[in-house]
Amino acid sequence: MLGATMLVTGCVAGVLAGLFGIGGGIVIVPVLEAALGFLGVDAAIRMHVAVATSLATIIPTSISSARAHHQRQSVDVEIVKRWAIFVLLGALLGAWIASQVHSRVLALVFATLALLVAAKMVFLPETRNLTEAVPRAPWVPVIPAAIGCFSSMMGIGGGTFSVMTLTLFNEPIHRAVGTAALFGLVISLPATAGFVAAGWGDVRIPPGNLGYVSLVGFACIAPATVLAAPIGAKIAHGLSQKRLSMLFGAFLLIVSLRLSYRAFA
Repeated sequence: MLGATMLVTGCVAGVLAGLFGIGGGIVIVPVLEAALGFLGVDAAIRMHVAVATSLATIIPTSISSARAHHQRQSVDVEIVKRWAIFVLLGALLGAWIASQVHSRVLALVFATLALLVAAKMVFLPETRNLTEAVPRAPWVPVIPAAIGCFSSMMGIGGGTFSVMTLTLFNEPIHRAVGTAALFGLVISLPATAGFVAAGWGDVRIPPGNLGYVSLVGFACIAPATVLAAPIGAKIAHGLSQKRLSMLFGAFLLIVSLRLSYRAFA
């Protein structure tokens, strides 16, 4: 039953990865956290294992999703080149911070940030752009570093923040989604390594783990996400910019409210 749940989760996460440019973690994390609770994993590290495992599955998912978007010329390679190193460093910092706090804190961070993004996408889908193009000012590296940091703390591929940020800088939504898919790889690789190192030797970790990463969860979810991601990319390119923005926000709103309830329950 648990294996079937993981496979279904992987399929849904894969479609969402292609559709929204996210790594699928925003679905995987809450489902894994619930499954780990059912298995009796210590509550203090439950969210850590869910986040770390989600990040590991995002590695192949991001490759699949980014490839699908690149075939449609929807990846801004220039922005990726300029921002990649800062996203990577932020991801390492986020993984370290996450390893130092209780699972409930991680759940609240996840829910709060997702709720803020959802509110913007649903209620202000056509907000005036901040700039006419992605800026090159000296302070700009703070933005990709923050995207990497918060994303690795939440166990997501960065699409949640990248899509919103890039659209505010006048990047078309479809191109923002494709670019965010590639950022997922830049975030998930170092963040996963960080969680493996941080969880190494923790006696509370369940069997079948590599640090905080659940190898069983990875084996069940990753193949399904890779196969399903191109389907989401195809759907995304059939939707209007406004509809895609509002759909993305509505999805985040539901997930945020659900995780907030679990954190306080």
